[in-house]
Amino acid sequence: MSRVQRLLEELSNAHGPSGSEGPVRSIVMREMAPIADELAPDGMGSLIARLGDKDGSPRVMLTAHMDEVGLMVRYVTPEGFVKFQGLGGMLDQALINQRWVIATRKGPVLGVTGIKTTHVMSMESRNQLFRREQMFIDVGATNKQDAEERLGIQPGDPIAPDSAFTVLNGSKLYVGKAWDDRAGVGVMIEVMRSLRERPAQGTVYAAATVQEEVGLRGAHTSTFMVQPDIGINLESGVAGDYPGTNMDEAQEKLGQGPGLFLHDSSMLPNLRLRDFIMDTAKEIGIPVQFNVLSGYGQDGSEMQKSSGGIPVINLTVPTRYLHSHYSLMHRDDFDRAVTLTAEVVRRMDGDMVARLKRFD
Repeated sequence: MSRVQRLLEELSNAHGPSGSEGPVRSIVMREMAPIADELAPDGMGSLIARLGDKDGSPRVMLTAHMDEVGLMVRYVTPEGFVKFQGLGGMLDQALINQRWVIATRKGPVLGVTGIKTTHVMSMESRNQLFRREQMFIDVGATNKQDAEERLGIQPGDPIAPDSAFTVLNGSKLYVGKAWDDRAGVGVMIEVMRSLRERPAQGTVYAAATVQEEVGLRGAHTSTFMVQPDIGINLESGVAGDYPGTNMDEAQEKLGQGPGLFLHDSSMLPNLRLRDFIMDTAKEIGIPVQFNVLSGYGQDGSEMQKSSGGIPVINLTVPTRYLHSHYSLMHRDDFDRAVTLTAEVVRRMDGDMVARLKRFD
């Protein structure tokens, strides 16, 4: 297994719902420590790495969020079943009959989403869509006291999907949870590793942010800390190359190169930055895709609104089946995203930043 594949497996398998990103932060800290000139968390827990002189110019900021969609313990019933609160946007249908890990003060607790068996349902009930309010997690406890005292479950404990990374049938497709946005975190780490070997002209900051799935919160504080001139957000893209999805909903395809968001519900990118990335990609022979979405939301919008406003774009690794226990990404898209991002950052100088910021 290659070093990069091992890193992606570790990132995907790590449990880190919004607000509980510690296991992911530990991986990022371990990987960034030998690379960065400075490495420190901000007050919310986002981890910010600096590469280059503190007073260097331009200041380029890369972001990728560590948190994944998940759940939180709301309360334990008298019978010992766990009722939960959602953290981020998961469809109710995606919660049924799934395995989970609850991070408690006594360690991880395994559980499964309970649902009434079809044998005792009415025909009307069998055809209905179940709401999360009707669901619970079965942890094998005998009662509330057993769940709280023996297992250590408390309200507020984070709950993450329990699903393992795998390579899909000898292909270049990687199956795993949390590619949103562990794919972007992996790209960011590898870009910084590349820039350590062949430096950029200015100073590069890499922020592994927290709580993106519940309101882009970590990007807000980390951008305030960095005060960048240019921002590139590294994300999982929304692939539309499977049954039930069409080009009007999403345009990215797996294996066709990294994507650039041209519209989402949180941000419109700087089009001069788009053109600069496209020109760079063409020169180094990397295909680029585009995505125009009606929904979504990502950390780039917080960078874009910082200070007096800065040029920002969202660069992605196309991904199928986001916000579920199992998502798919293509290794070629990942590698191309790393190469393209690193080269774009290397070509960024003061004159280019001035051109990107000019409005005439």
